[in-house]
Amino acid sequence: MERENQFIGQSGAFLDAVERTSRAAPMQRPVLVIGERGTGKELIAERLHRLSNRWDEPLVTMNCAALPETLIEAELFGHEAGAFTGATRARAGRFEEADKGTLFLDELGSLSMQAQERLLRAVEYGEVTRIGSNRPLRVDVRIVAATNEDLPGLAAQGKFRSDLLDRLSFEVITLPPLRVREGDIGVLAEYFGRRMASELRWENWPGFADHVWDQMENHPWPGNVRELRNVVERAVYRWDDPESPIGHIVFDPFDSPWKPSPPATRTAGEREAGAAAPSTPRAPDLDAVDDLRAAVEAHERQIVEHALGRHRWNQRQTAKALGLTYDQLRHCIKKHGLTDDG
Repeated sequence: MERENQFIGQSGAFLDAVERTSRAAPMQRPVLVIGERGTGKELIAERLHRLSNRWDEPLVTMNCAALPETLIEAELFGHEAGAFTGATRARAGRFEEADKGTLFLDELGSLSMQAQERLLRAVEYGEVTRIGSNRPLRVDVRIVAATNEDLPGLAAQGKFRSDLLDRLSFEVITLPPLRVREGDIGVLAEYFGRRMASELRWENWPGFADHVWDQMENHPWPGNVRELRNVVERAVYRWDDPESPIGHIVFDPFDSPWKPSPPATRTAGEREAGAAAPSTPRAPDLDAVDDLRAAVEAHERQIVEHALGRHRWNQRQTAKALGLTYDQLRHCIKKHGLTDDG
């Protein structure tokens, strides 16, 4: 597990989740951590362990989605020599490794029904049996499980055991996505930006240009904090002028005019339309427009600013990309008061 013990944020939704984690940590009960990808489920699991009386015992992690179904049970419960093809020697499972400590099961929803049945017995009776053995072993393990799926919904569909869900949900901590954490985007971006600047040995932190802040605030962040960290660190390391505010940011690192063609199932017209679609900032909320002229001017400025940053303030390339003459672009830059110092 990647361990970054810093919990960064100031929004009420985020602080409430951290507080509930701290309160649940001393309890010798299972905890379910629910959240979208990149929201910090691993950090919550580590906090639950470090603030419990098991803090000096093992914290063992298993990603249930990273292993084929045929190996999950062997990983969880161990196996004896000769239990199956390739089992040349006995091996302890994750439950035995986590004895007296905490077992973190990530992507819990991907467990097979058979593995869920054996997990249920381990949770209920504190016993595990290695594959190929008839002798159960006693273990003292606290389970923390995480998922980004709707487990009650899966249980209602018969795809997840309801009795296992009941036993694992003593406490359920649901992490808020970044897009609803008011004020946290700026705090996190500043933290990740300063950290990357320090890694690059910049003498000062120049911050971000205003239009970049606007772009970050308006982005939906489907990858949450993990995505934000990558976007910010990439923007800092690509910026060539540490003395001026960072003026360009790329949300999709795969965006390129030379990226591979879409799958053949799309029509030629759809492929051409997709390839020709420009990467521009999000359009304004049309329902909020009460001054047409000002809205048009603001959107034009945003497009020009974005294109200039993308082309590193090469005005001739920017003009060509926007379908303008060089003089027309110069007029736009002057009209909107844009400068190449951010």
